[in-house]
Amino acid sequence: MGSLLLSLIPPALGIVLSPLAVLAVIAVLLSERARLNSLAFLIGRVTGITVAVAGGYLVLRALDVQAKPQQALWLVLLHFLLALVLLVGAGYVLLRGRQRGREMAAARTPAEVAEAAPQLPGWLQSVDRFTPARTLAMGLGLFLLNPIDVSCAVIGALTVVLSGISTTAQVAVLAVFIAVGSISVAIPVIILQIRGDAAKDSLERMRAWIAGNPHVLKAALLVVIAIMQLSKGLESL
Repeated sequence: MGSLLLSLIPPALGIVLSPLAVLAVIAVLLSERARLNSLAFLIGRVTGITVAVAGGYLVLRALDVQAKPQQALWLVLLHFLLALVLLVGAGYVLLRGRQRGREMAAARTPAEVAEAAPQLPGWLQSVDRFTPARTLAMGLGLFLLNPIDVSCAVIGALTVVLSGISTTAQVAVLAVFIAVGSISVAIPVIILQIRGDAAKDSLERMRAWIAGNPHVLKAALLVVIAIMQLSKGLESL
């Protein structure tokens, strides 16, 4: 069980350090209805992770994927495909993240956050006008429409399916995986709920640090996860 949990750390951290989630939660925390909408965003985020992990797990179980000396060709190709997606994602994050990190560190309003995140300008510029339902949908969509995050979720599900432990233990491990994957959004949201306005300074420091560093950390983690998938694919040949 211990080795299984250790093998799940890289894909879980890949989800934790998702730049899109960080950008969005920062915008929500800077909005006028931060308390209510941040909770809605967190619910959407957790739901998205759960849907991706549970969906991947159920599909893999339905296909009777097992740890065998000679795995099916499609499963070997899945390892290589996931590795390719992650390597491409690492290159993109590293090349585009440095400048955006500097811009994010200087942002003070949702509009400025949006300018630092051109891939989501429409959504982020109007965060102040979002209803809780729309904010929840944003949290859900930002995970399920992100191929890198979904790949990390599938890797987590695949790792658990291939572990050979009991179904009950697999479900418990996946619950822990989902909880860990949610902490980058959950921690600032919980701090805001508990401390309110008194949390502003600490959230600003947290925001500035995360905004200035996620591209390097994310790229490094994606490369590590990709190497793990390449290794599993090669071992299966």
